[in-house]
Amino acid sequence: MPDPRARLMQEVADEMDQIEADFGDDYQIGRVITLVEVIRPGGDVNLRVRAGQLPWVTLGMLRFAEKVLESQISGSQ
Repeated sequence: MPDPRARLMQEVADEMDQIEADFGDDYQIGRVITLVEVIRPGGDVNLRVRAGQLPWVTLGMLRFAEKVLESQISGSQ
């Protein structure tokens, strides 16, 4: 099993690669939300959410993300 820190860092690096592929060099990173499933030995599962903005901004971003994912799902069927 890979080191958890290395796994998370690789996920972030992969996301940056995709952002650069989609937007080139002409962009800024705005607000960021991380959502991580943490699995412990014995099967305990926790969900970690970290957001550096006001809670209602975070909720708005998460609701928007939900709509984007729903659109992607319905568009791929």
